[in-house]
Amino acid sequence: MRLNFISAAFAFALGAAAIAVSAEGFDNSRTDTFRQLELFGDVLSRVESDYVTEVDDAALIEAAIEGMLESLDPHSSYLSPDGFRDMQVTTRGEYGGLGMEVTIRDDMVTVISPMMDTPAERAGMEPGDHIIAVDGESIVGWSLDDAVALMRGAVGEPVSITILRGEDDPFDVTIVRDTIPLRTVAWREEEGFAYLRLAGFNEHTTETLVRTIGEIREAYDGEIPGIVLDMRYNPGGLLDQAVSVSDVFLDGGEVVSTRYRNPRENQRYNARPGEMLRDVPIVVLINEGSASAAEIVAGALQDRERATLVGMTSFGKGSVQTIIPLRGGRDGALRLTTGRYYTPSGRSIQATGIEPDWLISSRRFDVEEAEDEQMSEAALPNALENENGDERPTIDFSAVEQPPEDWAEGEDYQLHRALEVLRTMTGREQASLN
Repeated sequence: MRLNFISAAFAFALGAAAIAVSAEGFDNSRTDTFRQLELFGDVLSRVESDYVTEVDDAALIEAAIEGMLESLDPHSSYLSPDGFRDMQVTTRGEYGGLGMEVTIRDDMVTVISPMMDTPAERAGMEPGDHIIAVDGESIVGWSLDDAVALMRGAVGEPVSITILRGEDDPFDVTIVRDTIPLRTVAWREEEGFAYLRLAGFNEHTTETLVRTIGEIREAYDGEIPGIVLDMRYNPGGLLDQAVSVSDVFLDGGEVVSTRYRNPRENQRYNARPGEMLRDVPIVVLINEGSASAAEIVAGALQDRERATLVGMTSFGKGSVQTIIPLRGGRDGALRLTTGRYYTPSGRSIQATGIEPDWLISSRRFDVEEAEDEQMSEAALPNALENENGDERPTIDFSAVEQPPEDWAEGEDYQLHRALEVLRTMTGREQASLN
């Protein structure tokens, strides 16, 4: 009876829709859409009646929705009710997990970047790592939501993940789940300058940043000599926080603009007059793990000539996602790509990324291997093309500055060079607060 009810209800809905199509005079393409929906209903009914084992209708439909959204681009997805709640917790609170931004690439869960001071970062996870199994269970071909749900869990519980990295044999890493903190801003003194780490953009990032700058100003008796703003491996976050963070460093003017399918919805976001760090030199660190909101900030400071960028070309995620709750969230939500964003100069960074003023690698590398291992938005399946036809700039790795052969392992070469650039900008000798 259940099969008949589903089929009858589906047919009734399609019939009503077809009448509406006829009554409203919609074009043939709209009618074709409803024919395809009828095809979906036929397939669902056949699977339900003839598949070798009994199936879960809800799971089948959810999988169909997920497949439809994943075919659009790497960032559109369906959030189940539990997934929607997890997403809200991620932006507002804390959760038990590993602490890394992931996506699907080649049917495998792939690390975009580990978050600062999390189990994933401490375990040595790297951008481009493929996670192929969790606790011995293969997750190849799984949906992103299902894979993430398996990796999350109670704080203090260990989880074994199997990593495929480059051409190396797969290896296991055991990580103890921890509370993934909201703390996205931290600072310390480095060679007389302020080193400011910005690890993400949640609802509290700007207020924490403003409070932290107050601490920095107090530490330097109101005369901050210069700042290194580190946004490496920053996976992004909330658009409004990217704008308000940029506002801290800018004295009015445009930060970013967003363009949507309907031009009437396009928006331009500006910084307010007045700057917290007037005349303070800034060097920004970015790399291939800097994405989304981090690229908005980096692009704004670069275009407005407010900072010098050091590191490697950023990830290249220049699209805007809107969270659309379904029935108030009771049926989950859509995470749908609805627009693109543009830096103040009007450039789209979708699939291209932000190219730093100084191309400097954090580690030594083989040129051919580096070219094959690039992790970027453009390399993801179904990635949106740059609407201006621009392509990600080809990096001449032979010209990228690398650490010297005798550079001590574990020492941060990019930060070392950023401090040197800052010292050149300010004409200051190496100094310390101590």
